Amino acid sequence: MSPHDLDCVPSNSTRRRAVLARAALLTASAMLLAACSRGEANNPPGPPPPPPVSVAPAVERQITDWNEFSGRLVAVEQVELRSRVSGYLRSIHFRPGQLVRKGDLLFQVDPRPFEAALARAEASLASARTRAELARTELARAERLVAERAIAQRDVDERAAAKRDLDASILAAEAAVKTARLDLEYASIRAPISGRISKEEVTVGNLIQGDGPSPTLLTSLVSVDPIYAEFEGDEQIYLKYMQMARSGERPSSRSARNPVLLGLANEQGFPRRGYMVFLDNRIDPKSGTIRARAEFDNKDGALTPGLFARVRLLGGDSYKAVMTPERAIGTDQSKRFVLVVGADGIAQFREVKLGALVDGMRVVRDGLKPGELVVVNGLQRVRPGAPVTPEKMEVDENGMPIAKPAPTPAQGKAGA
Repeated sequence: MSPHDLDCVPSNSTRRRAVLARAALLTASAMLLAACSRGEANNPPGPPPPPPVSVAPAVERQITDWNEFSGRLVAVEQVELRSRVSGYLRSIHFRPGQLVRKGDLLFQVDPRPFEAALARAEASLASARTRAELARTELARAERLVAERAIAQRDVDERAAAKRDLDASILAAEAAVKTARLDLEYASIRAPISGRISKEEVTVGNLIQGDGPSPTLLTSLVSVDPIYAEFEGDEQIYLKYMQMARSGERPSSRSARNPVLLGLANEQGFPRRGYMVFLDNRIDPKSGTIRARAEFDNKDGALTPGLFARVRLLGGDSYKAVMTPERAIGTDQSKRFVLVVGADGIAQFREVKLGALVDGMRVVRDGLKPGELVVVNGLQRVRPGAPVTPEKMEVDENGMPIAKPAPTPAQGKAGA
């Protein structure tokens, strides 16, 4: 070992001083922890502040009760077009899906066989008329001769019978002409109603069957304007409306055009207005419902048969009602309740009786007064009888709370 290496080895006194320094440091740390513990024991933390909740006042509004149903749109008129005569299809005069008017030509069956049949029937009629004219002339001559006793009465009777027979043949020939003319007319298949047409089920050149048990289906046609909405109501709704009709509160839909509102699946609310046109005469015993139908204008063509429709039917006269947001309603087993915050900041449990839902606001028939502050957000953080920190929400003209927009990142940093 070199003299330089001996200088780097610590002496016994140096090691003793390091050990004493570490022991002093540990003792000081223990004393500091003990002091902190005594301080916390002498000054325990206070109770947590009451939980914050969002509240909104119950409002009073003039409302009208409506009952809502689910239904389907149905065309007022719908026709399956079939030919009334047999023959080869010569031409088609529409585009699939287009709007057509009543009387428009849609299909043309080859008319030549029917034109020939009409000409033959008209010739037969002319022949029958000629023979009948001859028979009348001969009968008149026979009547003059029998007066002069030139022929027997039997000859007159025979000529009279021949005239009557030829008159009958004229009637038969006229009927044959009418039939042939109708067949020729039926060869041109026209729209029986105005509406929207489907695709053609046969193409040009096919032989179509017009008579027999299964005539050929050519296409279908449905009317567009107006349109029906069909829906069903249960027994309770039916009994309610019947009671209202008997009391004079609202006339029966069997005798009055009661207003109906309608909305499609992609529409907000019920923007379309119509009226009742049909209420069935019995309750279906299998489903316990009764069928009903309302009529709506369809000038814009947006209502298509088969679409799902939301239907709202007037349920009574307008009245003043206390209302609160739907999300403020809580459920406790079979009870519905709200939490009302009083002037003392204590949340009070209120059992309520509910009515209809109107624009996101629920009618409260009993248990709540106008102006009382109802907990809207934070129900899960509140216990009845416990204090809360209410934060009043802004509401719109209907009393619905207005949600505040989330802060942007820049706003969050500024607030921090």
